[in-house]
Amino acid sequence: MVLAALLLSLQSVANAAPPSPPVATETPDFELRYVLDGVSIVGNTRTSERVIRRYVPFAPNEVLDVDDPRVQLTRYRLLGTGFFKEVNLSLQRGNKRGHVVLVVEVVERNTLVLNDLWMGLAASADTNGEQQFISTFAGVDAAETNLFGSGITLGSATAFSKDQWGLSVRFFDPAFSSSRWMLSSEVLFNDGLGFFGNSDVRWEDPRQITEVPRQAVARFKRLGTRIGTGTDLSVSTQLWLDYRIEGVSAIVPAAAAHEYGGQVEPIDFHLLPGRSLLSVLRGSLMFDTRDEPWLTNEGWLARGDVEVAARPLGSDYSFQKVDLQASHWWRLADDHVFKLGGSVGLISGRAPFFEQYYIGDLSDFRPGRVLGLAFDDRPAPNFLRTSIAEIRYGDYAAKINGEYRIPLYRGRRSVYGIDVFATVGVLALASDRDLRRPPPNLHGAQLLPIDLTGGLGFRMDTSMGGFTFSFSNVLGFLATGSEP
Repeated sequence: MVLAALLLSLQSVANAAPPSPPVATETPDFELRYVLDGVSIVGNTRTSERVIRRYVPFAPNEVLDVDDPRVQLTRYRLLGTGFFKEVNLSLQRGNKRGHVVLVVEVVERNTLVLNDLWMGLAASADTNGEQQFISTFAGVDAAETNLFGSGITLGSATAFSKDQWGLSVRFFDPAFSSSRWMLSSEVLFNDGLGFFGNSDVRWEDPRQITEVPRQAVARFKRLGTRIGTGTDLSVSTQLWLDYRIEGVSAIVPAAAAHEYGGQVEPIDFHLLPGRSLLSVLRGSLMFDTRDEPWLTNEGWLARGDVEVAARPLGSDYSFQKVDLQASHWWRLADDHVFKLGGSVGLISGRAPFFEQYYIGDLSDFRPGRVLGLAFDDRPAPNFLRTSIAEIRYGDYAAKINGEYRIPLYRGRRSVYGIDVFATVGVLALASDRDLRRPPPNLHGAQLLPIDLTGGLGFRMDTSMGGFTFSFSNVLGFLATGSEP
């Protein structure tokens, strides 16, 4: 622990000093406080000292309390950058009694990493919920997270299947122009499909958008850019402001209808045909006290986002979106870990379907969207036999889940750790249409658009990045969609 290391180093300071204690201030509660002469960085061979100091909130002549929670959080924050596999903080004797130097010792790790590696199976279902064919999708997200030791991240990601593909290029500077402000930007391109309809789907379009006629299909292309700036409000809290603008080109069926709750109604594609513009302003507040970014043992991770798309911003779509999410980790006996997480989101207005909440992003049994692309068109497994079987996209979403993790291996070379995990949770998804005019063939608790979710797999922390191998996608083929 950081506190133990500090106390041990303080003991060496005391032993090297004259008999009188070197403490600048000692309270009746035995709090130890020192005047800080400076910060010394040790062990960095590639990372610029300026980059490391960016994450250290202590300045010369400041009174340092060894019980200050910022000491521990500074270590966590440096580990969270992904630049280092070890970070240790200690104190050395300063220029005179009562003065110390804070020593930040780091052990660097490889910063050319694979952030994500997507390989999965996607299924298309007919109007009775039976699987018709299985396709594959794949993708990779790689980045240099510490470009030439500057702390700058330059990364790219791509994902593709037979009929869809996407590309993303991003940039992040944690100390833009040597300031306390962070800069982030991204360019995104999508060439994708949207699948619509529940049962008895009928649609007409002479342009033959796809060879799969079981659902109404919209083809869309998105090309846009995002730029944002952020700053630290404290060691653990960040405030961000982003602006995103996208050009959207869409081809939707000339006519389409489906059966919803036993009644035939037209399909709402939530997409403007032809060319349109999406312009979004977002504010984000993030709180992070995790001890490690990948195999987390303890701490909090919370985030709140507010997005606004409006005509005055030049957007052809007008909506407001609020997302809140939080997770907490507890370290248990034998280094087991329990995590409890939850999220809630709502959209007011009319957002395009790729901005709505998607069942695959909530259910572990369905592949989530990758770079904004949904490769799977199945509804939720519907274990509880509710109206969730009628819903793929919604304006309201909520989820709560627990995860239990057991360590299998710990190392210091190319593989730092391997843990096995199991999760279980409950999710909810609905739109205004589902709440105001629910399926007429359902009653009572069946009207609640909820379902169960869960997963099993293992996580690895390596010199090439962190990886999650989950069997939930495979288990999802056993948990096929069912009628309520």
